Amino acid sequence: MINASAAGVIETCRANKDSIGTLYAGQNGILGALHENLIDTSKETPTAVASLKHTPGGAFGSCRYKMRDHNEDSSEYERLVEVFKAHNIGYFFYNGGGDSADTCLKVSQIAARMNYPLQAIHIPKTIDNDLPHTDCSPGFGSVAKYVAVSTKEASLDIASMCASSTKIFILEVMGRHAGWIAASGGLAAEEAGDPPHIIIFPEIPFSRDEFIAKVDATVKDKGYCVVVASEGAKYADGALISGSLHKDAFGHQQLGGVAQTLASMVKNSLGHKYHYALADYLQRSARHIASKTDVDQAYAVGKGAVEKALEGKGGIMVTIERGTGKKYSWSLGEAPLSKIANVEKKMPRSFITKDGFGITEKAREYFQPLIQGEDYPPYKNGVPQYAKLKNILIEKKLEEDFKG
Repeated sequence: MINASAAGVIETCRANKDSIGTLYAGQNGILGALHENLIDTSKETPTAVASLKHTPGGAFGSCRYKMRDHNEDSSEYERLVEVFKAHNIGYFFYNGGGDSADTCLKVSQIAARMNYPLQAIHIPKTIDNDLPHTDCSPGFGSVAKYVAVSTKEASLDIASMCASSTKIFILEVMGRHAGWIAASGGLAAEEAGDPPHIIIFPEIPFSRDEFIAKVDATVKDKGYCVVVASEGAKYADGALISGSLHKDAFGHQQLGGVAQTLASMVKNSLGHKYHYALADYLQRSARHIASKTDVDQAYAVGKGAVEKALEGKGGIMVTIERGTGKKYSWSLGEAPLSKIANVEKKMPRSFITKDGFGITEKAREYFQPLIQGEDYPPYKNGVPQYAKLKNILIEKKLEEDFKG
């Protein structure tokens, strides 16, 4: 959905060219701005820009780069302002999750400190759905749809062979501290007792004994057991069920391996044959099965960011506000970045069943509208056709490159 938001920004800027001028895209996010590697989006055809709406990945590149605390070292921010000045940049749109919101806030603050006129606006996009002060985050609806569909299809496969073969299937999904994605697997169930039979949330302390007991009871009752597990699941003492010692630029521990760990528990305790799968990057790049609601919202927040900038606003994130009527509706709002950066929205306890292994009807009412509608990409020779941009860099004006 990050490309759908980019399409919203580009097309809206083009419609307001007299006010905006030329729109540049940082090659690989904030790193492109620091290194003055700026892509001239005016070189892209209208057809190519429109095709971003159905293209996965990041068309201009992405990064995991944490900028330093500007109170301790302001050199990076001073470099950004130098680049902005050199190219007469007055609007800064940054698309991403919580870490991107933090970057956008810092850029806004340093620009103000240096008396440089810059309107910084954050465009929400995170499959984790953990940004605060917005009903949902673009990217999540499509991931939720993918996980729900994958859970449903895999469950039918396991059910067909459980009598004489595999009885346990575990799907591991993303979610460091919040179980939104894992919870979406619950949408696969049409009736009580349908798979997934167990959902493992980061918000609920994991108990090995309770888990094994639930698996055992389910297999005895249904003949098989389907589990959706969040990669960030942890024990009561805060220790992860599985995770590596490696950390990314933002200090986040690299996660993964929960499904294998749970499968080993089942095998050692109950002896059942199992299979597991990691949704991994597939869950966030499966554009062929996107939610139309999600696509519409992703484009809208990009368009809305430009419109709010033209209204003179800055230091904000565009938000999605859910309507109050029985029929699902939504509109755009805004929230100050100071209330967004470094804040995670976790699953409400009321969304999780009393036993901690499923989702409630209240959760279903929240999730269901977000996965509605199909928005298939065009196909050619049996596979989707995605955008291919020129990504032409502009000529640099600064003599020295960024040394960071």
